[in-house]
Amino acid sequence: MSLLQSLRVFLVARTGSHPVGSLLRQSPQPRHTFHAGPGLSASASSKELLMKLRRNTGYSFVNCKKALETCGGDLKQAEIWLHKQAQKEGWSKAAKLQGRKTKEGLIGLLQEGNTTVLVEVNCETDFVSRNLKFQQLVQQVALGTMMHCQSLKDQLSTYSKGFLNSSELSGLPAGPDREGSLKDQLALAIGKLGENMTLKRAAWVKVPSGFYVGSYVHGAMQSPSLHNLVLGKYGALVICETSEQKTNLEDIGRRLGQHVVGMAPLSVGSLDDEPGGEAETKMLSQPYLLDPSITLGQYVQPQGVSVVDFVRFECGEGEEAAETE
Repeated sequence: MSLLQSLRVFLVARTGSHPVGSLLRQSPQPRHTFHAGPGLSASASSKELLMKLRRNTGYSFVNCKKALETCGGDLKQAEIWLHKQAQKEGWSKAAKLQGRKTKEGLIGLLQEGNTTVLVEVNCETDFVSRNLKFQQLVQQVALGTMMHCQSLKDQLSTYSKGFLNSSELSGLPAGPDREGSLKDQLALAIGKLGENMTLKRAAWVKVPSGFYVGSYVHGAMQSPSLHNLVLGKYGALVICETSEQKTNLEDIGRRLGQHVVGMAPLSVGSLDDEPGGEAETKMLSQPYLLDPSITLGQYVQPQGVSVVDFVRFECGEGEEAAETE
């Protein structure tokens, strides 16, 4: 069944409700493979310190013991040493895995106040995309993009929208609680999970009063540990202008996002566009996803909102075309 058909069946049956997120399946923690050298002294660190370091970092007994010996029993310095060793291993693995196809992964959606970001992070297999450590990487990328967007000092009279490519995204700071850049976090994740991964792209939208950003993620997954982050395989942001605050804006915005995901328009178009022909790629003249007997424009007009722009991400999109070329 095609994405469009599955969306229609799913959404008509559950109109007005949020998609049911599947429980995240956490894969067992992978073993870290950097090893301690010979001649370790069993008395170099206490059992209590060793257990605390293992709890804090998740690294193996051997590596935690080596870290405490190297750092003279200093717990904080031992954590830093372990992270540096993991970073070195991550960069080494990243270099070896470079070039391997990354067709799987996740779209991440994060909203804070008047700012919304959409990110895409790719990996090799769907199995790894379900791993909590990979999802935490997506979260870090979304937070890094959010911080970048919020740092832009612009006086908004209308909405603003921006995009970051892979190189720009990789260079962003990892955040206040992480050292280095997002590229460093990517290397750590590659070292832990053993697959090639890429920070593909990000989009952000900021809106002033009088505008609203509707959003939707298809195949949505959420976890309490990931806070407000929503994960899935498709994501859409729809920027609307409204003259008055409406109680049902969230519902309208979600339905518009569902339409963008399912119908994949290329532009907004106008209410004057006639259905059919080239207009089939224009959002407002497309058959409305939840009721194909009317156009999306005919659905929107009575709601008192105007659609002015949108962003659509599909996980892995463009990979097949690049492979063919």
